[in-house]
Amino acid sequence: MTILNRRVFLGASASALALGGCANGVGGTGGPRMDSRVDATRDFLFSRYPGTRDLAQKAFGVLYMPLMTEAGFGIGAAYGKGALRINDVTVDYYSATRATIGLQIGAQQYAHALFFMTEAALGDFRRASGWAASADIRYATPNEGASIGKETTEYAPVIAFVFGQSGLILGATLAGSKYSRIIP
Repeated sequence: MTILNRRVFLGASASALALGGCANGVGGTGGPRMDSRVDATRDFLFSRYPGTRDLAQKAFGVLYMPLMTEAGFGIGAAYGKGALRINDVTVDYYSATRATIGLQIGAQQYAHALFFMTEAALGDFRRASGWAASADIRYATPNEGASIGKETTEYAPVIAFVFGQSGLILGATLAGSKYSRIIP
């Protein structure tokens, strides 16, 4: 193992331990408690960004992640849990893990929702043992949320909407996210 690989491994391990030990409210929630958090997240999203209600109605399914906790110092990680809803009924629970590397420092928490705009995109997500976010996802910001229109939804099979950010993380990174089905 080279020195760089040891540093990367140690940095990733430290980030994972820091996230695992923080009181981010994502551990040990159980199904009913997770559903309650998802309901609150959905209601906040719809009330704060009304355009997302129409987006959810057009979507074949929505994955709500009520709380993602992210920290980084050169190497970073994020973790959270949520629920996949089809016709506003929970069908599965998921965890999201994100790893970053680059020039970064800080910590933040946020919520996000993935809107599956095609039946194929939803099917691919549900059939996969672990699904990695990729370039075919369109990211929407809270500024777009109030007026998500045809140009946002016409061609994107999956739209990720990030909202409710608190904290501060600065830098430029390369990142990858993985979603995995879990039992709450």
